[in-house]
Amino acid sequence: MMAPTVQGSEFAQLRTFVTVAEQLSFTRAAERLGITPSSLSQTIRSLEERLGIRLLNRTTRSVALTPAGEALLLRLRPAMDEIGAALESAIRFRDTPSGTVRVHAARQAAQTFITPMLGTFSRSYPEIIVDVTVDDAVVDIVSGGWDVAIRPGEVVERDMIAVEIGGALCQHPVATPTYIAEHGVPETPEQLLDHNCIRWRWSGHSLPYAWEFYRDGNWFELVVKGSIIANDRGMMLAACLDDAGIAFATNRETDHLIAAGRLVKMLDAYCEPYPGFFLCYPRQRQMAPALRAFIDAVRTTAHHE
Repeated sequence: MMAPTVQGSEFAQLRTFVTVAEQLSFTRAAERLGITPSSLSQTIRSLEERLGIRLLNRTTRSVALTPAGEALLLRLRPAMDEIGAALESAIRFRDTPSGTVRVHAARQAAQTFITPMLGTFSRSYPEIIVDVTVDDAVVDIVSGGWDVAIRPGEVVERDMIAVEIGGALCQHPVATPTYIAEHGVPETPEQLLDHNCIRWRWSGHSLPYAWEFYRDGNWFELVVKGSIIANDRGMMLAACLDDAGIAFATNRETDHLIAAGRLVKMLDAYCEPYPGFFLCYPRQRQMAPALRAFIDAVRTTAHHE
């Protein structure tokens, strides 16, 4: 029996299989490839019929690789990576970078590093599409189909390349002069338990974020209480500015409000700087010119910020 050969549209079938195998979802794979789920399903069926073997076990709720599918993916993935690297190398000869850069960014990072540069970047690189998802949830960049993420250093995956931008951050409890005049200033973190604290819940988490303080060379967490919980930091600060209680916010969020006399920071002796935001992206042999252009633009914005 002659070994199957790759001809014409058969390369597209193999590329489709690799995408489905990596995503383990026909819907996500179809979105990544820019085709309909029904077209994708037909492509996979055609490949399985040509090879005479089932590669995927699929139900209405899940997709899993068969042993044959696992073996094929193991051999195909390096080949596809090599082909992608070759194409990216060829694209470098273009005068203008092009393509889509998919970005996942925490809300504060998006406001600080992406929003200020989008207009200039779009004018400088009209053939690059920047597709930004603004969300504080911690996601898997690769399986979600993103090229790069901007997130706090404490949630950076170890297998990612991570480039710090914007310097360290520091969080403080803050409140309005009106709230302080009525309720006083806590002298230790533990005294916050006697105050109405406005809490923030990280997207994807069921419990509010525990406030972190530094004492005697160690970080510790304090689970505060209060009548307001929000998963949006803008809402958290708005409630604080409306005299509702004490919020826990970064210097980037509050420095201008403190300078204007609208907020007062507290417990400075217990608040230490910590690593701020990082640009994170998967390791790769050669970076696509569009992604390189975006990363360089963000780093420039952070440098001048």
